[in-house]
Amino acid sequence: MSGGQQSGSAQADKDPSVRQFFANGVSMQTNEVEAKLDEGNIQEAESALRDGLSLNFEEARALLGKFEYQRGIVEGALRVFDGIDLQATIQRMQQSLGDKPTTKKGRTRSDLASVVSQNATNLVLEAIYLKAKSLQKLGKLSEAAEECKSVLDAVEKIFPDGIPDVLVENKLQETVSHAVELLPELWKQAGHYTEAMAAYRRALLSQWNLDNDRCARIQKAFAVFLLYSGFEVSPPSLAVQVEGSYVPKNNLEEAILLLMIVMRKFSLGKAKWDLSVLEHLTFALSICSQTSVLAKQLEEVMPGAMHRIERWKAMALALTGAGENNFAIELLRKSLHPHEEPDDIMSLLLAAKICSENVFLAAEGVKYAQKAITNALESKPHVKSVGLRMLGLCLGKQAKISSSDSERSHLQSEALKSLDSALALEPENVDLVFELGIQYSEHRNLDAALRYAKQYLDATGGSMIRGWRLLALVLSAQQRFSEAEVVTDAALDETSKWDQGPLLRMKAKLKVSQSLHKDAIETYRYLLALVQAQRKSCGSFASAPQVEDWNANEFEVWHGLAKLYSTLSHWKDAEVCLGKARTLKEYSPETLHTEGVMHEKQGRTNAALAAYINALLLEPKYVPCKILISSVLSKMGPKMLQVSRTLLSDALRIEPTNCMAWYQLGIVHKVDGRIADAVDCFQAASILEESEPIESFGSIS
Repeated sequence: MSGGQQSGSAQADKDPSVRQFFANGVSMQTNEVEAKLDEGNIQEAESALRDGLSLNFEEARALLGKFEYQRGIVEGALRVFDGIDLQATIQRMQQSLGDKPTTKKGRTRSDLASVVSQNATNLVLEAIYLKAKSLQKLGKLSEAAEECKSVLDAVEKIFPDGIPDVLVENKLQETVSHAVELLPELWKQAGHYTEAMAAYRRALLSQWNLDNDRCARIQKAFAVFLLYSGFEVSPPSLAVQVEGSYVPKNNLEEAILLLMIVMRKFSLGKAKWDLSVLEHLTFALSICSQTSVLAKQLEEVMPGAMHRIERWKAMALALTGAGENNFAIELLRKSLHPHEEPDDIMSLLLAAKICSENVFLAAEGVKYAQKAITNALESKPHVKSVGLRMLGLCLGKQAKISSSDSERSHLQSEALKSLDSALALEPENVDLVFELGIQYSEHRNLDAALRYAKQYLDATGGSMIRGWRLLALVLSAQQRFSEAEVVTDAALDETSKWDQGPLLRMKAKLKVSQSLHKDAIETYRYLLALVQAQRKSCGSFASAPQVEDWNANEFEVWHGLAKLYSTLSHWKDAEVCLGKARTLKEYSPETLHTEGVMHEKQGRTNAALAAYINALLLEPKYVPCKILISSVLSKMGPKMLQVSRTLLSDALRIEPTNCMAWYQLGIVHKVDGRIADAVDCFQAASILEESEPIESFGSIS
């Protein structure tokens, strides 16, 4: 923007504060035009521009409207922009491009005319874009979107094969890029989501010559729209799909694909790092249980983009979600190193949680939890409550591998104290109620366990399967099998079809406990059909964790049937079911245990002993086989009694409440002539048998 004469230009060069119009190689000062606009004389201002800069009507209006927009007079800018004929400009540009000669000689008049026409086109397109911005500021969003769309329509008419780099000046490209990015935002703000989706697809699939940063911003914005708009977007049309390429089936898949493309650009240095992209990708991958993919993405983040400790913590969280606890705890150990952030509460709590799920890491988890409790601020009782909860869980796990009865009892008592303290801080925390129910169940304090199970079920309104399972298991431990079955049936009525597996398995075991073997077989058959139907419904689109879960569920069904048929001495049926279980899990201590029991019942003692020993080679802490090996050895004469006693002592160290281990130890003592010890063991076995659940309380997650 500048003056029309040489003297004015010279004055402007000396005084940078003088504003000017520039066009067609000449300039003029804005003073005269600004004065006419202030007086409301738009036509006179326009005439002054046309005369001073040799402009046509559309060009003068475009330059004038831009000036008004820059002055912040939005309504005035709109009045000026309304008079522009966009179609006339498009036709002139098309004619200019069509008339351009193909000669390789120096610049001709046609070349010069083309350049002038391009400048004029840019002025007009920029004016329409600014008109859209003006309408947006006035809240006329639908009209703004239509105007912005007309800019892109015009560019596609002028350049049907895309904007060539050599033909289009930077100013025109800038206008087009702004319009491409603005259009979907306008449709979104106007509430027209179908048009917004189409605008995003158009932005990403058409040839606009967008720079990498802008393209990444649009891809991120589209992904955010797909994730949070609540509008179900249809897949891309067949016209833009490449044969053999991956086509997203829903919003979530398309959003993840877009965000991963942007992350790849970051890794290659083609776009500026934006942490929010990773945050949205974290959300998207978490809700579809693909946190292992998230961990891989975090691993590929370029050094310097994230602080290493933040990356370690994020990766640890992602790996925990993927079940890779061993890798997660290693990363947390690094982040909690004395030279890093040893007092970070979130890292301490996550580390304690991971340790609480592994008896061999429980002691380490106790240290993390105690440190988190110490560092928790009094103003944040929730954090302290979580720390106490993790401490209680870790102490409970640590008690399971304690070598001393007194130490085990002390650790169990401390675990309950920690959980009670956590509940006192957060009395409405239903997870704590559930954990207390589990702890009391495992300690065989069934009255307290029943109270907490009912409290949890009431608090959750029966919406959580684990609450029903806990109540049914406590009732089964109290030998109230018919009541436990009523609870299981009620839970089945409240549970969706695909989630009924654990409940049906419990129901089958309750039938067995009541000697209703035919009913148990029918329940197992129904459960098997359910698992196979679930697998078939997803087909090849199932994720690896889903397939693993289905295999585990189907294995448990076949193994349960094998045990049941073995109990009934239906050996052929038991063998068939055992074979089916082996196809799902070739090497399993459970199948070897059942195989050994079948051999032993049929008098093949050596084969049974071999199966039991093989099971222990697979899983050295598998208690049922320790008990059965000791049973077989105790029948081989006095010399084997010491070995039997050692095996049973080890079994009771692992599972102190196993009634069969106590019973077998009583047998060994009786054979060895230790009658008083035998009586004590038989008494312990009898008491524990009266509180034995149909499944381990630890099986409830």
